[in-house]
Amino acid sequence: MTHPLRAGAVAVVLTAALAACGSSADGRATADGPRTSAPASVPVSAPPAVAPSAGPGTAPARPPTAAASDEQPKLPVGELTPAAGSFTEKEKEYLVDRVPRGMDPAAVLQTGQETCDRLTFLVKADRDTAVGAIVTGEIADAEAAVEHLCVRHRDLLREAAQGYPDGTYEGARVRPGRYRAATPTDSCAWRITGSNGQVSASGSTTAGKRAVITVPGAARAFTSTGCYAWLPEGGTG
Repeated sequence: MTHPLRAGAVAVVLTAALAACGSSADGRATADGPRTSAPASVPVSAPPAVAPSAGPGTAPARPPTAAASDEQPKLPVGELTPAAGSFTEKEKEYLVDRVPRGMDPAAVLQTGQETCDRLTFLVKADRDTAVGAIVTGEIADAEAAVEHLCVRHRDLLREAAQGYPDGTYEGARVRPGRYRAATPTDSCAWRITGSNGQVSASGSTTAGKRAVITVPGAARAFTSTGCYAWLPEGGTG
């Protein structure tokens, strides 16, 4: 089951991220290099601030742009050139197999740049919210954008890779360690069961209060609802 973000702060932060990034997508240089703008003659629509969350225990949803164009022929690498200016090598790497024929590569690049802008905004506002948005897939295609366009955020990816969105996890998918709930809702609840199927730990929190749990090595299943995302508290393993 997918649960909404905690009312208030998180929604405001994500909405503000979209507004801030929309106003900054004007061709200015980023911290990772010069920004390449789409030509004024080509309409460019900013992607949604967040994508729908994936189902319980599933991988984050693919970005709408990629999902809509999966079956369309892609522009060959040799034709990945903007109508004006040029791309850096990293920008070209990001665009490989992402640009449908007939679309300006600069428009596709802009979606990745805006993803980086949102992550930068969220980190400044609340780092846990930024990592949690990657864990749940609410910032779509974050991995590709970070690896090619804003490598300064790789630490967010590393932490997110050890996190859990709401859902049920069993067997090898259960990773022992200590975790904290990132921006839980008003009805955050969790349950950990052992090899005998008996509940070894469970709990809940209300009013979005912070929660910290320990998943033991003997755990065989972990279920979370309404907690949005669990992030590693210190090291995991």
